[in-house]
Amino acid sequence: MKASVFDQGAFAPCPAPFNLAAHVLAAGALTPDKIALSVVRPTGAQRWSYGRLIAAVRGTATGLIQAGLRPGDVLLMRLGNTVDFPIAYLGAIAAGVVPVPSSSQLTAPEVQKILDHLSPAAILRAEGVPCPGTTVPVFGPDLYEGWHDLPPADYAMGDPERLAYIVYTSGTSGTPRAVGHAHRAIWARQMMMEGWYGLGPEDRLLHAGAFNWTFTLGTGLMDPWTMGATALIPAAGTDAAQLPLLMKRNDATIFAAAPGVYRQILKFPVVPMPRLRHGLAAGEKLSEAIRDGWRAATGTEIFEAYGMSECSTFISNAPARPSAPGTLGRPQAGRHLAIVDEAGVPVDRGTPGTIAIHRDDPGLMLGYVGAEEATAEKFTGDWFMTGDLGAMDEDDQISYLGRSDDMMNAGGYRVSPLEVEAALAGLPGVIELAVTDLQVKDDVRVIAAFYTASDELDEEALKAAAAERLARYKCPRTFIRLDALPRNPNGKLIRKALRRPDPA
Repeated sequence: MKASVFDQGAFAPCPAPFNLAAHVLAAGALTPDKIALSVVRPTGAQRWSYGRLIAAVRGTATGLIQAGLRPGDVLLMRLGNTVDFPIAYLGAIAAGVVPVPSSSQLTAPEVQKILDHLSPAAILRAEGVPCPGTTVPVFGPDLYEGWHDLPPADYAMGDPERLAYIVYTSGTSGTPRAVGHAHRAIWARQMMMEGWYGLGPEDRLLHAGAFNWTFTLGTGLMDPWTMGATALIPAAGTDAAQLPLLMKRNDATIFAAAPGVYRQILKFPVVPMPRLRHGLAAGEKLSEAIRDGWRAATGTEIFEAYGMSECSTFISNAPARPSAPGTLGRPQAGRHLAIVDEAGVPVDRGTPGTIAIHRDDPGLMLGYVGAEEATAEKFTGDWFMTGDLGAMDEDDQISYLGRSDDMMNAGGYRVSPLEVEAALAGLPGVIELAVTDLQVKDDVRVIAAFYTASDELDEEALKAAAAERLARYKCPRTFIRLDALPRNPNGKLIRKALRRPDPA
């Protein structure tokens, strides 16, 4: 039987010498008067042309060099939800400095752990953003905003395999990992342009996230700028209900957001958006209910992508190749993927296993910085093990079966929480629902469903409805009402928190 391997040939090699920032801004340099970025709000927009953006980026590179930073130095970014964030990020990379984007919501003790781990050469810090006392030089807005007007620095060209930037991701062990990416990572993102976005130079892509979120940084800014398109970012504090109006007024052609944002938008009447072609979703599994609701409200499709901090997105559906219902889509052209067993051996088509990326994928991380053993543990042979479960069909389409560490154990059966949640979608009176398994005594776990609703619902009625939709061993043994499901600041469900005594 055919093995679950996707390999249709490698993507074009990254040129050398290379600089990530130079690559991102090359198309815009040819159209300096075109709008690169609009920070949009109901009352108007703050606009940056490509000429102004490039000048600010290269001026920032000059400022960093004059401040004593050298290629390879690490720069911790403690900036807020403003345009200063992407300018500083690209400015550092232009100079060969290694930026570390970080959420402004991190506490001082969390930032201290980063300082202890990476020993940065300097910190960029906006007013009011938490940061512990430190002997590391700290540059405030009075300094880095002035760098925008400095003479442009030359791009620091070099080996595309060298370290370009570091992002932190939640580790399965509970320890956040510093993911180190090479300059070539941006080159590999070209596989996403047709493989997910359907993005061209004339597009106007509105991303619903904050500037200082890595999803926004890549999908909302770096990728549109690489194509010479226009990025639209809502001003800080914009409510989800306002997003359709902003898309209409600013002629957005593509919308990108986490599934939770779509869910919030659909709670309100959606104004017509005549220029919108489609939406993009990533970050967590997109439910069919959200997909159907968006289609009904807008007449457009949502195209979903699967990825991770270690490799961005690499499985997706797109306007040119929509996926079959219930699947994530196909690996993007140029990727080398497989569904493998615990020994790293590709399984037969249709057989569940771990989604794995070959170590030669140009978008794959260099490794976890300062954690060589943790990096090695992620590989089985030549395969980077994502920890996510999936199955590949004969048409290369991949069904997502959940995290391996989210899988539930019900009487010896392994059950995906996503399967149960999909089956229970639309239960009368239920607004949101999430499931996990709970330990009730040693070696005994039961499936529990947590839901939000305007009032407490009859548990026996919920159980009866579940029994009509699921095999008995998959049915929740209890239904627990919460005021809200536990989510992180980006709206992603924190499934592990459901197992705490007080999940809310």
